[in-house]
Amino acid sequence: MEFYELEIWKKGFELLLLIYKETANFPKEEKFNLVSQTRSAANSVIAQIAEAHGRFSYADKIRVLYQARGEIEEVRSHLKVAYSLLYITKKVYDYLEKEYCGLGVGLNFYIKSLSKYKKKT
Repeated sequence: MEFYELEIWKKGFELLLLIYKETANFPKEEKFNLVSQTRSAANSVIAQIAEAHGRFSYADKIRVLYQARGEIEEVRSHLKVAYSLLYITKKVYDYLEKEYCGLGVGLNFYIKSLSKYKKKT
């Protein structure tokens, strides 16, 4: 199985595309601040899921996935700021908040499933 076949990667990618679409409408003065940081964190989520997939040991996979979990929280923080500044609507904010929380839950399940293998090796 390839990393891009993982459901959590696919969901993260879908959310990343929406992040790019929404941040394209932010004010120009945010291009190198909130836009860049939000996109970077959202990209990092799926990049770290892909990286973890390529790691050899289960402990190393899990370590990288914990970093992805942190990136999810960073995206959520940036989205809260964007919503507070009225750069995104409540509807968009609520959707992304719900979906990123769900992605975190999915990531936790994935980590838990890998932890079972870690104990066997």
